[in-house]
Amino acid sequence: MSRIGKLALPLPSGVTLTVADGVATVKGPKGELKQNIDPAFTITQENGVVTIKRPSEEKHHKALHGLYRALLGNMVEGVSKGFKVDLELVGVGYKATAQGNVLELSLGYSHNVFVALPPEIKVKTAQEKGQNPLIMLEGIDKQLLGQVAAKIRSLRKVEPYKGKGIRFVGEQVRRKAGKAAAK
Repeated sequence: MSRIGKLALPLPSGVTLTVADGVATVKGPKGELKQNIDPAFTITQENGVVTIKRPSEEKHHKALHGLYRALLGNMVEGVSKGFKVDLELVGVGYKATAQGNVLELSLGYSHNVFVALPPEIKVKTAQEKGQNPLIMLEGIDKQLLGQVAAKIRSLRKVEPYKGKGIRFVGEQVRRKAGKAAAK
């Protein structure tokens, strides 16, 4: 049996889960999320705890069992607490400014890069003297938030020699030595 799939999912106060026509809907204080679920799976709620049962022991059902538990867990956490991703820009002259849901990045190219973010994602930027510029992304959908953060990071990947580029806060970058001095 799936170790993740058989874990019970506690619902915090203020969060409700409804399943109808193969769509699971989770509502909470921060918003509402929906996810398609295979109708063969049974989702039950008892005393504020959600359990997911799979219909058979087929390999396909075993794979989906843990997946649906993880997706529902992320949805519950998102509508109750929310998710946050911080990116830092490492490089001389790298800047970030946010105007509404449009992020303007100066990444050493001959032009500024503009990124239009989905309305579900909130963005803030910070630049303190002596520190690298920061981009702070917040949202309730973990999957969408990760996808947007990866898209922003792909605009200037971290290079291994000087460590310049966009990276997650706290990310360890493997550095290469470069050429040895000639003599």
